[in-house]
Amino acid sequence: MGRYVVRRLLQMIPVFIGATLLIFLMVNVMGDPIAGLCGERQCDPATAAQLKKEFGLDKPVWQQYLTYMGNVFTGDFGTAFNGQKVTELMGTAFPVTIRLTVVAIIFEIVIGITLGVVTGLRRGRPVDTGVLLATLVVISVPTFVTGLLLQLLLGVQWGWIRPSVSSEAPFNELIVPGLVLASVSLAYVTRLTRTSIAENRRSDYVRTAVAKGLPRRRVVVRHLLRNSLIPVVTFIGTDIGALMGGAIVTERIFNIHGVGYQLYQGILRQNTQTVVGFVTVLVLVFLVANLLVDLLYAVLDPRIRYA
Repeated sequence: MGRYVVRRLLQMIPVFIGATLLIFLMVNVMGDPIAGLCGERQCDPATAAQLKKEFGLDKPVWQQYLTYMGNVFTGDFGTAFNGQKVTELMGTAFPVTIRLTVVAIIFEIVIGITLGVVTGLRRGRPVDTGVLLATLVVISVPTFVTGLLLQLLLGVQWGWIRPSVSSEAPFNELIVPGLVLASVSLAYVTRLTRTSIAENRRSDYVRTAVAKGLPRRRVVVRHLLRNSLIPVVTFIGTDIGALMGGAIVTERIFNIHGVGYQLYQGILRQNTQTVVGFVTVLVLVFLVANLLVDLLYAVLDPRIRYA
């Protein structure tokens, strides 16, 4: 196991460098960030030259990337165009988005897996058909429609929640935004669990456990569910980074000042330092989440061993 972890960590280095390089190049071709700093009026040449020198934009792109990566390894993600450190923006944005992601993941695990087990054990029955239709509707409806509809009904008309989340963003105010963020993923988790349960239900080891006279609950939890969760865990593990980076729509609807909000502002103002810095951290989240998912395979399936 130790060798495998070391090997995976070494493999993450070129992936991290390649991903950050690609992101850095794409962000730098979005437009002229200096023009965004000057607003509607065009910068005079002297001011533009001074700003480019101040933010290091007068150097070649490859040199800017090397300088940026050198600073990243020392914990310096640069300075936003408003003069604020990117790490300060991260310090306020990531805790909020992490809380929102935790709420979304809990919804995926509790509701998605529960519905998947129920429908997988009752395949072809009315409850199975009803859940499949409901998940299809959830997948088909865009997230911004679901978010605006819940905000209008629960927040404006019925007054059950606050239409906008406060700046502290406590867990109780993130329940509905977390449900909106998790809605599509929750539907996929339900379908994945259902399919996996239905397939493994016909396996030999399940029939053997039933023939031994084991209680139904133990057969389902210890044998059937444990071996059926591998594709579900894979999806949820990769979905963690996707939820954190893809929360732009949800955070805009509920006025949550998290990672999605900062990325939106950075793209809108062509603030390359902010965008690249936040996406760099999200790349690390993706890599670490995938490593943890691979290690979790051995826990779920004893037949899996890493040399």
